[in-house]
Amino acid sequence: MKRKRLKNTDGYSLFELVVVIVIMGIITAVSLRSMRNTTEVTRTEETRAELDALAAAIAGNPDLISGGNRTDYGYLGDIGSLPSSLSQLVTNPGYATWDGPYVGDEFTAGGADDEYQYDAWGQQYSYSGGVTISSTGSGSTITRDIAGSAAELTLNAITTVITDLSHDPPGSIYRDSVKAVLIYPNGTGSTSQRTKYPGSDGLVQFDSIPIGRHTLWVIYVPTNDTLKRAVSVDPGAATHLETQMHDDLW
Repeated sequence: MKRKRLKNTDGYSLFELVVVIVIMGIITAVSLRSMRNTTEVTRTEETRAELDALAAAIAGNPDLISGGNRTDYGYLGDIGSLPSSLSQLVTNPGYATWDGPYVGDEFTAGGADDEYQYDAWGQQYSYSGGVTISSTGSGSTITRDIAGSAAELTLNAITTVITDLSHDPPGSIYRDSVKAVLIYPNGTGSTSQRTKYPGSDGLVQFDSIPIGRHTLWVIYVPTNDTLKRAVSVDPGAATHLETQMHDDLW
């Protein structure tokens, strides 16, 4: 009686191996594509965060508030003008009112000193002194607007109404006995002092003022009695404050 040989069913045929290899290739391709997409999303979000940090370095962070007043106006609040390049946020161009650096190398551990100038793809940001910073490293343009226009940052108005302790304006007789002096950065590295006398109704107006935390002196000329006030000027805002002197002066 002949014995039947048992067939070995433990192995794979060549066709089965080819199918497995093809499936593994598809899975690997899908995984790599997913990883690339994830990496691109991460780089995009990192770049957007960097653009936000650069915008805050230039024009300040509006969320930093103390005593109901905004306290951070960045480079522009100290200088009175937009930087001509991003490097001025870290290197003083020779301005006495510069109080930087306004941005640090927080984005890449162990990065170079100029890492803040490059997006997550290693492409240098595009900035030429305006109100827009752009990244092109992703193959498309990612932009961050600092403000709607340069005028919103540098051409604002401050008004104040000066009265005495009884809330009376100086009138036409005493209007020359009181003056308002505004001190603010002039955009070229130093400060300007502008002096104005009120109208008979006590109104004083300053225009073309950059954003920032500025100083207003109201001086009663006959006695040189001076009231000093801090004035916060926000982008595109008309800032108004009431100024009451300490005595019945008129």
